[in-house]
Amino acid sequence: MINEVKVFVPGHITGFFEIIQNANPLLKGSRGAGITLDEGVTTTCQVYEGNGKLNIGVNGKYDKFNTITRKTIDIITDRYGVNLEDYDININHELKLAIGAGFGTSASFALGVSCSLPSLLGVDITFKQAGEIAHLAEVSLSSGLGDVISEMYGGCVVRLKEGTPVNAIIDKIQITKPIYVITKTLGSLDTSTIIENPVHQMRINNSGSLLLNRLMKNPTIENFIKLSNTFSTNTQLINGQLDEIIQQLNEESIGASMAMLGNTAFALSYSPDTQVDNCQITRLNTSGIRFLE
Repeated sequence: MINEVKVFVPGHITGFFEIIQNANPLLKGSRGAGITLDEGVTTTCQVYEGNGKLNIGVNGKYDKFNTITRKTIDIITDRYGVNLEDYDININHELKLAIGAGFGTSASFALGVSCSLPSLLGVDITFKQAGEIAHLAEVSLSSGLGDVISEMYGGCVVRLKEGTPVNAIIDKIQITKPIYVITKTLGSLDTSTIIENPVHQMRINNSGSLLLNRLMKNPTIENFIKLSNTFSTNTQLINGQLDEIIQQLNEESIGASMAMLGNTAFALSYSPDTQVDNCQITRLNTSGIRFLE
């Protein structure tokens, strides 16, 4: 019996979005557009016969506060009637991206678990079903609305219909040459305080729906980053310090904006070079999730 599965899930930066509320969490989510990154989360899941021990780590250190991982496990056990008292489970998430900074790491954690744990427990599920589990975990904790499906498929993903990957509809902007993603993070931002705030919701939705239509009329990476910058201004989510960095990055790249939702500036460029100090540089990922040996 295989007792270990390792999976890589790319990070994701949302450029702009529209919140779609629904009492049914399967149908709740967002529309919008974003990019996935070659940096992300590598999750290693190990399952052995045991007596119900669960160990969750981030970069090799025990993390008892990783609620998204625990929520994902709870959804798996509830859905498929698995009794974890017969197993010992070790889960470790490895990443270089900042947590809570607009890189979709909570979705990466959830997908890492939903794509690896079920098979180790003798439960066979499809790719989209694994995505559905992760989406439900995200929505239940208000930690994200659209990162999951984007990370699954990779690229510059346009989310045309909200909901879990079973129900949602996506498209992609074609990436014909390598693109670098240059980011600079100033700190964390609590996603739930924004997506659950009525004032923020109104500004986000008023801008997001219009920009999605404009992107589909001109589906280029240049237009995506331009519209993302417009969104960050329209929603009044950007602060002065971050705006200053974005202006610097904008002058030397295809374009720059604020990662939604995080205190992070990001730029798209055909070159990895930047004059801005202490940036993290990666490439735009076009392949999505992949299993590792």
